[in-house]
Amino acid sequence: MKIAGFTIIKNAITNDFPIVEAIRSILPVVDEMIVLIGDSTDETNALIESIGDPKIKIHHSVWNKNLRKGGTVLADETNKAFHLISDAYTWAFYIQADEVVHEKYHSTIREACENYAADSEVQGLLFKYKHFYGTYDYVGDSRKWYAHEIRIIRNNKNISAYRDAQGFRIGSKKLPVATIDASIYHYGWVKSPAQMRKKIKESSVYWNDDTQLEKIKSSPADYDFTGFDSLEKFTDTHPEVMLNRIQKQNWAIDLDLTQKKFSFKNKCLYYFEKWTGIRPFDFKNYKIIRK
Repeated sequence: MKIAGFTIIKNAITNDFPIVEAIRSILPVVDEMIVLIGDSTDETNALIESIGDPKIKIHHSVWNKNLRKGGTVLADETNKAFHLISDAYTWAFYIQADEVVHEKYHSTIREACENYAADSEVQGLLFKYKHFYGTYDYVGDSRKWYAHEIRIIRNNKNISAYRDAQGFRIGSKKLPVATIDASIYHYGWVKSPAQMRKKIKESSVYWNDDTQLEKIKSSPADYDFTGFDSLEKFTDTHPEVMLNRIQKQNWAIDLDLTQKKFSFKNKCLYYFEKWTGIRPFDFKNYKIIRK
């Protein structure tokens, strides 16, 4: 049983993606790491090369500027990266440029891949999620944030990225998966207000039409982080690969955790989930067949 990791990245420095941390966080788990670098205008290629691990195999791509709706280009690039993985690998571990795996989950992940390697019904492994927001001290705890998603898929080239590459499917069919007691730490919304706005403006070309694009480009210089519906304090530890980045944080955002900005319906659903651990009516981009 062998595992290949894969990821895509473009303009990592311009957009301050923790891509180095993302890659380093899964290197102990994978036997090879495919990194597909888009046509960047910064020193992304040198950044990836600086990791200096022989497991890393760098490839290059040009992002399709015509794929501008709903982040479709991300799925297109993800599929390209997936198809660079040879048939020698049983599993493919997908990590996005703003996602990191805590080292405490490494053995659990390897064991799950071993356990399900011969179980061809299981086409993917389902991870839990922690979504950080504003700073490294806050996590989203509402239904706005997806609670689970597939990050390891069987090396079956009938599988493809779904929509904006949030998850995977086989054609229109949801992937049959096994759950895994491990979390992905998502840091995409942890940036300074100025850097967050810059990143949104930079990436908006792959999500919006011309009218929406002009509106986004004319938006204020700093992002307003007070628009959240619900957050909670993060009291656990961050992955070791993130500690240096966290120590360099040079902004402060004080967010009022007592604020719960819900409609009556969502307020009821929020507290129901808090009391029971069940999230009713949640969109699930997968089919759980093993728990």
